[in-house]
Formats: sequence, C-alpha cells, structure tokens
Amino acid sequence: MEKVYHIYARQECIYNNLTETQFTNTWETLKGIVGLMQTDYSIEDLSYEEVYSPLGGCSGNSNDPPGCDSY
Repeated sequence: MEKVYHIYARQECIYNNLTETQFTNTWETLKGIVGLMQTDYSIEDLSYEEVYSPLGGCSGNSNDPPGCDSY
C-alpha cells in the first residue's frame, strides 16, 4: 500500500492520487496562490486527505474521489 493525497477546494477534489512529493509541492503552491492573489477562494477553502492505495495507482478503490488521476 502506498500513501496518496487528494486536495480539495470547497469540497471539490481538484487533485487526486498525488505522491507525497507531488502533494507537498502542490499544497504549498496552492496556499501561496490563494494567499497572495485575489481569488474566489480563501485558505480555509482548501483541504486534503491522506489515503492508502494499492501499489500501481488508480484501483477503483472506494477511497478514490470521482474523476481521473491527476497526472
């Protein structure tokens, strides 16, 4: 099992199945964009969850949010 991350903006999944490195980079970038630029989102609108996925990526696992892998 590998740990992957899903990132949400106002409860909508905007990135899914990110590795820890991808998550760290994407999360920091999103927080910077929302914090510095005038957007419809605030930092409080962003959230994430950690889930464990079988090795090999998308599995049809019930923990996966709807949509395709974000790559």
